[in-house]
Amino acid sequence: MGEDEEDGDDEEEGGYTDEEDEEDEEDDEEEDREIHETNTKKGASLTKKAAAAMCVGIGSFSDPSNAQGLAHFLEHMLFMGSSGFPDENEYDSFLSEHGGSTNAFTETEYTCYHFEVNREYLKGALERFSQFFISPLVKAEAMEREVLAVDSEFNQVLQSDSCRLLQLTCHTSAPGHPFNRFFWGNKKSLVDAMENGVNLREEILRMFKDNYRGGIMKLVVIGGETLDMLEKWVVDLFGKVEKGCPLRVNTGFDLPIWKPGKLYKLEAVKDVHVLELSWTLPCLHKEYLKKPEDYVAHLLGHANGWAMSLSAGVGEEGMRCSSVAYVFVMSIHLTDSGLEKVYDIVGAVYQYIKLLRQSGPQEWIFKELQDIGNMEFRFAEEQPQDEYAAELAENLLFYKEEHIIYGEYAFEQWDPKLVEYVLSFFSPNNMRIDLLSKSFNKDSQGGQWDSDDAARGSEDVFHGRINWGQ
Repeated sequence: MGEDEEDGDDEEEGGYTDEEDEEDEEDDEEEDREIHETNTKKGASLTKKAAAAMCVGIGSFSDPSNAQGLAHFLEHMLFMGSSGFPDENEYDSFLSEHGGSTNAFTETEYTCYHFEVNREYLKGALERFSQFFISPLVKAEAMEREVLAVDSEFNQVLQSDSCRLLQLTCHTSAPGHPFNRFFWGNKKSLVDAMENGVNLREEILRMFKDNYRGGIMKLVVIGGETLDMLEKWVVDLFGKVEKGCPLRVNTGFDLPIWKPGKLYKLEAVKDVHVLELSWTLPCLHKEYLKKPEDYVAHLLGHANGWAMSLSAGVGEEGMRCSSVAYVFVMSIHLTDSGLEKVYDIVGAVYQYIKLLRQSGPQEWIFKELQDIGNMEFRFAEEQPQDEYAAELAENLLFYKEEHIIYGEYAFEQWDPKLVEYVLSFFSPNNMRIDLLSKSFNKDSQGGQWDSDDAARGSEDVFHGRINWGQ
């Protein structure tokens, strides 16, 4: 994407008198002052930084079972120098010297790398950035340090209740299913792999060679140069990226994710009571103009007397929104009295779902969502340039070209049959219940999350204990 910064005055053909010139100059000066003041108030687009992001269509679902966290580790090791710029600090130093920064993250099905820099240094940053996707060195001497960096990131989320709950859902998913992974990776998982004979450097290079190909890479560049110039830079600098698409071997995608009819209990770090109801839906990536899951979420997101707050929907993270499945989660923050009424609350949810089925899909609700989407797009807050580039690069993986900027806000096709189809998955036989609370008995037994005794077991949800409203 290019941004013009030309503000020179265009002269029209024809003659002017000296008096007209003076009047025009005064008008131009006044207009320039007004433009300058307006730009200052708006944040002065001329001071925006340049940015770029690369999304590669491979993530933690591709981790080998004997080296969990490998995709995340590759994300770290990719920055450790390249053939063109062998000094592992060259890229970071260049960006920091020129007002920039860089970051990356690993999702279940893609990995995203992004940076921003003062706009006049964009080409230099792209020269260094591009080499990571052509000839990374993956230096052996940097591996131990980066294992510790991965471990540090894991330790930062160790006390996060939402992350602990997410990993419990992974731990209790069906063996052989892509969800049954330790996505973060840590020192233990990576060191254990090496002690079991896995050569991590060879595995990283193999994952890179097999998967980092142009057919599943999406690049976004934001700069002040013309589009023609930006395109020339991209072609020149990224032209040597390996072409083609990797061969995909999908295993376990058709397995049920969880055993239905189970309630899992997890001891909380914070003093909270959270009830989560999860239903597995088919992948709805291609239905982004219809968004039936958002229609249902809009109707289910209401609290009652036992809840302090309630949210519902399919989250953006890969465990919730992937080609494997969508996972619709209703998260209810309970009061103390609500904790004693869990089964009543679940029954009330199903009574409401029954009401939604009986009343049928309503087009006026979809139009309301359409208006909300248009408003949110129109008044969206401006993001840092690199975050915006990363968002667009992600969108390139999922949306058609004409919807890359607007796709997540679009409600363009009303499909009541699809809404009914999605509602059909909201049944007890397709539900998982997780209960997070600090008040669980510490002597109770259960599963575990990475050697942590936080999980307090599970129990069957007997139909006789809940009024399902079916």
